[in-house]
Amino acid sequence: MGVSTASLTKLNSNLGIVFQGIIPIGDGFKLSEKDLKRFGYSPAVNPEIIKPYIIGMDIVRTPKRKWIIDLFGLTESEVAKLYPQIYQHVYETVRPVRLQNREPSRKKNWWLFARSNEDLRDAVKPLGKFIATPNTSRFKPFTFIDYPTLPDSQVYCITSEDAWILGTLESCIHQVWIRKVAPRMGKGNDLRWTPATVFDPFPFPDPTPEQKQKIRDLGERLDAHRKSVQAAHPDITITGMYNLLEKLRAGQPFTEVDRAYNNRALVSTLKQIHDDLDIAVLEAYGWGDLVPMLGPSPLAPLPGGEGNMNDPSGLPSPPGRRAGDEGQSLNDIILENLVALNAQRAEEERNGHIRWLRPEYQAPDEVQTSQPTLEGIIAPELSVIEPVEQQPWPTKPKDQLGAIRDLLRTTSGEWTVKQIAAQFKGRATPKRLDDITQNLERLEWFGLVISEEREEIPYWHFTESTKAA
Repeated sequence: MGVSTASLTKLNSNLGIVFQGIIPIGDGFKLSEKDLKRFGYSPAVNPEIIKPYIIGMDIVRTPKRKWIIDLFGLTESEVAKLYPQIYQHVYETVRPVRLQNREPSRKKNWWLFARSNEDLRDAVKPLGKFIATPNTSRFKPFTFIDYPTLPDSQVYCITSEDAWILGTLESCIHQVWIRKVAPRMGKGNDLRWTPATVFDPFPFPDPTPEQKQKIRDLGERLDAHRKSVQAAHPDITITGMYNLLEKLRAGQPFTEVDRAYNNRALVSTLKQIHDDLDIAVLEAYGWGDLVPMLGPSPLAPLPGGEGNMNDPSGLPSPPGRRAGDEGQSLNDIILENLVALNAQRAEEERNGHIRWLRPEYQAPDEVQTSQPTLEGIIAPELSVIEPVEQQPWPTKPKDQLGAIRDLLRTTSGEWTVKQIAAQFKGRATPKRLDDITQNLERLEWFGLVISEEREEIPYWHFTESTKAA
């Protein structure tokens, strides 16, 4: 019996950072390198209205360099005045097509994309890169795309430049999740990765800073490895790499053609990176004791797109469940635990604790550590303990943990998060308050501090036994 995902909840922590690409409608917007030269431009030197452009197939096959005319934010008269050559080009090639469109706004604003996707633009503007994945594909890779490249509607964009998110999405945990919850479409029954069904309810792990950095490093390494291979060998595709990876994991003998391809595509190295990444993400979920049980990763589906869902050696089972539980495959156990974790996170969010994936963008003005005050009840005023001399706030997570530990160890009494924040230089931003809270929770897990809640406010102090030691 499979695991039911009917009760999954969209998590606020994941909302608002995934967008579909633009919809041009009008092939005249799209430019080749030959077109650039006709306008007197080059791939390296273009006006800001001409941007690199990708479609979904560029991610899984040999990427072809292409550009697109992006007139977002300009009026028709501004385009004609500032870019007369471009204006004439779109007037002759785009306008006739758009005047036939049934949508009035698309006729009226014929020089603009049918969907310019302002939300996506706002989300990626502060970033140097973002994560992209094709809408539909047999394999489900995630890759970094440099800003200001514009993605087509066939591409979904996770607007984060943090490789720990990319690494988690590439792990066996998320890939098994995709195969359970993603809809399928087309003759090939290909998986369709959509935010509402796949990303929004997916419970990311809550890693320590060290675990997050390990996933981040492996995510960067994976993305760089695939790109360097394709840069050196333009005929190598993501689909080709993972077809051979699937064969390697299945233990099938390589032909001479396979060996030649592997020598150029470095698929054995790709497998090792994925194996290390799977271990790192499993440990971030708290399932490190099950790493020895990790078998072939189900990243690459079997022919027909059905994946490796019934292979009992495919995945480790989470804590509390073990391989061989009657009637359940390991994948089902993983899914069962992810569904349970989704319910747990949803309950946390109802109580005001949201584990934002991109807090500075999703909730810039919110303090996650605060609890809502009930109407009619006045929250008690907290005195801020003024230090004799404020200390610099460390930049490295490990040093932040040590600074908080030393503060509580050398100073008696109870501390709130805000009182601890006041001991360090700089503003007590929501991110800093959240970092302090997470470090206090880690110290509590190690048995170094104790928390007591009074009137819905947690107070922290160092344990006496640890001080004595």
